[in-house]
Amino acid sequence: MAVVFMGVTVGSGVSVAGVRDRERVVGTLVAAFVRDPVLRFLFPADADYAGQAGAFFGHLFDKRVHRKAIWTVEGGASVAIWEPPGGDEPVDAEVSEISGLSADARERVRRYDDAVHAAFPSLPFWYLGVLGTHPAAAGRRLGRVVMAEGLRRAAADGLPAYLETSRPENVEFYRRAGWEVVAEVSDPLPIWVMRQ
Repeated sequence: MAVVFMGVTVGSGVSVAGVRDRERVVGTLVAAFVRDPVLRFLFPADADYAGQAGAFFGHLFDKRVHRKAIWTVEGGASVAIWEPPGGDEPVDAEVSEISGLSADARERVRRYDDAVHAAFPSLPFWYLGVLGTHPAAAGRRLGRVVMAEGLRRAAADGLPAYLETSRPENVEFYRRAGWEVVAEVSDPLPIWVMRQ
């Protein structure tokens, strides 16, 4: 059954990702973030971006797939990876589990995560860790559709939702979807932390 939530029809065509969706989800995210400031900070070399970004997104997928909080639409054309409350691990433990990353990349991931997590509240919240649409499907509002599923869950739990972005144009995209900037981080790169 489809319902309208925050101006977006949800439930129709959206599915929770399963283990078999890993390759499509990771492929979509690697393609979606190829020019993203955070991913290029983490993995700056063109020669190894795809391999290291794939290892990174694969780790995020593996960590969260069993929590049933990864939503996709149109066979993985757009993906939202959410973290329900209570699932965060210490950053050092998580980064050390990611195979396929160089030592330098691991250190950049730690540095980025430390900066962002310091800006998050200590109270429970839903975290939109990744929202990406394959470039071939861009401009069709698919990101809003998969984002709405996690927002619906957060609202049902009576909890806020948080995300961070490093792209000014994304700040406006999220503002139009009802998010507000609640913190800014300047190091290791400009990052806006947003809440809904």
